[in-house]
Parts: sequence; structure tokens; C-alpha cells
Amino acid sequence: MPPPPVPGDAGSEGPRSHTVHGVIRRLSLRTRVGALAGLTVGFVVALTALAAYLTVSAQLTRTVDENLLERADKSVSSMLGSPSTLVDVPAEAILAADLRVAIIRHDGEGWSAEGEESAPPLGEPELAVARGLEPQSVRTADLDGESFRVVAVPAGRGLALVLGQSTEQTERILDRMQVVSILVGALGIVIATWAGLSIAQAGLRPVRQLTEAAEHVAATQRLDPIEVEGNDEIARLAHSFNAMLAALAEARARQTRLVADAGHELRTPLTSMRTNLDLLAQSDREGGLPAEERAQIIADVRAQAEELSQLMGDLVELSRDDAPSASHERLDLADVVRDALARVRRRAPGVTFTADLRPWIVDGESRLLDRAVTNLLDNAAKYSPGDGIVTVTLRDGVLQVQDQGPGIADEDRPHVFERFYRSPEARARPGSGLGLAIVRSAAERHGGHVAAGRAESGGALLTMRIPGASSESLA
Repeated sequence: MPPPPVPGDAGSEGPRSHTVHGVIRRLSLRTRVGALAGLTVGFVVALTALAAYLTVSAQLTRTVDENLLERADKSVSSMLGSPSTLVDVPAEAILAADLRVAIIRHDGEGWSAEGEESAPPLGEPELAVARGLEPQSVRTADLDGESFRVVAVPAGRGLALVLGQSTEQTERILDRMQVVSILVGALGIVIATWAGLSIAQAGLRPVRQLTEAAEHVAATQRLDPIEVEGNDEIARLAHSFNAMLAALAEARARQTRLVADAGHELRTPLTSMRTNLDLLAQSDREGGLPAEERAQIIADVRAQAEELSQLMGDLVELSRDDAPSASHERLDLADVVRDALARVRRRAPGVTFTADLRPWIVDGESRLLDRAVTNLLDNAAKYSPGDGIVTVTLRDGVLQVQDQGPGIADEDRPHVFERFYRSPEARARPGSGLGLAIVRSAAERHGGHVAAGRAESGGALLTMRIPGASSESLA
């Protein structure tokens, strides 16, 4: 089996990497942004300083080389007599007090004005120029621990003029440049880190507000919106968050109203049932009621139980508003209306129903559509006079049901499809105020809509629009 990894080998990088990542994840976003800005500026400053250093170093070296070569050429062109006539001339004569001057012969022998102590570095590159193998030479050489820039040019047959200049001044300039670059870079990193932290703090203020708002909602259950400034992406996120809070507040308000209204509607049949049952129990203790009265009370209890069952069914139906849609099937809406008409005619024999139904193919949930159409017809029958006529038409997916009843008041029309809404005139009639709410729910779940208006006869005109099946599905 392989030996266990030792510290520093590849096997130890995994835990170490996870440790670094864990430390980074524990840092706040503001700190990470500031650190990233500082590192980025530091990297840019380092690259800039390196590029500037190399550029200045190359430029200074090239300037020194050009000056040395120019002086060497002028010295050779003005040289008279033997080589010793040049080396005997002081260095100031060739416009450079820091120069070292020497003549080297092809056999390696050299002359310097002040002896070997003042001679520049001499070597093979300079001999190659003296021997005619190279037109000139330029190099950096060390002599007694000091660095020189050395050039050599031909100075006659078998001779080369060698000039050497110390690089101390150039090195001092570069050293100062290094110090300045380090100071400026460090200052730039500090400023960039501070700027990154400040910008992150300002930019993340809406995020902090969102966090505080979410924590406030979780702690207090209060859906208070937050203040939004600007129109950037974070501001859009804040607007979306406020929209979500508003939707939650509305959903909570609807839930509260639903519970309150349901409790109110359930209280009436339950109270009536309890009263009738108490009356039966009391009469049994006192010798009982006459058979006719007892049968009437039992019929009332049964009717109240049916009303309670209907109310519970309506509540269950409406609670499915946000549930996933059931599997749709291809059906003809006209057949659904005919089946509903047959049932409602039996329940309201005194009302006349006239129907003009055109075929309309839809992809829908037959049970839900049947419930909605039945509620529309029951509503029309309930408000029609004993010998009234209910007119039902279906054309191009628009189902209209109009009766000859008192109609719907203008102020009630926007609310007739709301849960538990009942106009003052309708409170004397049986019902829970959920039938038309189920109609709207069914229409919306099928992509349609509902509307309430006034018929020509003065009665109510209720409309439900259901889109037809798509052309792709029909194919």
C-alpha cells in the first residue's frame, strides 16, 4: 500500500485548500470586496512598477551605451600618433570624468593613462574587436567589486579603444525608483482597499436592508416594506422584495377574511342545528312533540346539514385556487352546459330555461366547469320570479346567463364574484356567497374571465369566457 502523505506533499493540499476556502467563506462580503480591490490594485501596481523598472533600466543602459560609443568614435577619429597619445590624455578631455580609458592590442597587451588602477575591465570581447573579429563590443563587467559598462571600438590596425563607465549612478537611480514604486504601490493598495470597503459598504446597504427586513419579518411577522433608493440592480431586487411582502400581506389578509367569513357563515347553520336538536331533546324529556312538528324539525335539521355540506364543499373547492391544475381533457363546453341545464331544470321546475348553444371545444377539467356552469344557472333560477325565463347562450366560448330578476346594483357588480360577498338584498335568500366565487376561480384556472352586467329585461347578465383548445392540440 502507498505510504501516507507527509506535510507539504500533494496529499496534504486538499485539507489545506478546504481550510483556506472555509476562512474566505467566513469573511463578510464587504471584507471580501475590499480585499479583492486591494489585491487587484496591488497586482496592477506590481506589474506597472516592474514594467516601469525594466523600461527605465533599459533606457538608461541604452543611453549610457550610446554616449560611450559616441565618445569612443570621436576619440578614435581625433587620435594622432601612437596609441599612447590617447591614453595619455586625461579622461576630462573626452568629456567624462568618470571614464576609464585604455588601448588594447590584438595580442592582449594594453595601455592606460594612469596604469592598471585606472584601466577599464578588459577581456575577450575587447580582444575580438582589436583582432577585427567584431565591429564593436558592449557589455557589463565587474572589476574589483565594482560594475562597469564597457564598450570597445577599433582604433587602428590590431588595436581597440576601450571605454569603461561605472554603473553606480544608474544603480542609484534604479534603487530610488524601487523605493518610490514600493511606497506608491503600498499607498495605492491601502487607498484601494479603503475605497473597496467604502464602495462595498455603500453598494451593499440595500442588501443589508433586505437582510434586516427579512430578519424583522421572521421575528415580528410584520410585513413592512423597506425604503428603496436608486434604480440599479439591487434597487430592483429591493422593489421585488417589497412586491413579495405586499403579496404576502395580501395573501394573509385574504386568509384572515376567508377564516372570518367562513366562521360567520358556518355559525348560522350550526346554531340553527343546535337549536333544533336542543328542542327535540327537550320535547323528548317532556313527552315528545306531535309527529308533524317533529318531522318538520328533522327536515329543518336535514336542510341545514345539506347547507353546511354545500358550504364545506364550496370552501374546499375554493381552497384549490393555488393547487396544481388537474389533468385536462378534450370536451365540448356546450355538452357541459346541457348537462347542467338538465339538473337545474329539475331543481327549479317553475323557471323556464331557453338555450342557444354552439359547439366550443376546450381543454379543461369537466368537473370544475360543470360546477361553475351549474352555479351560474342556480344563481339565475334563485333570483328569477316563479314564472320567469332564464336565457342561456354559448357562442365562441362566451357563456351568457341572463334572468328576469331584480338585477345587480351598480355598486355590487365589482364584488359579486368575491368570496362570501352578498348584497343586502341577497342576505334574505339562502346561500353562502361562494357560488359565483367558484365560477370566477374555474374561469381563471382555464385562462378565462367573468363579468357581471345588466340584461335588457333588467335582470342580471353573468358572462363566463373560456378560451378554446389550441390549434396544436386540435391537430
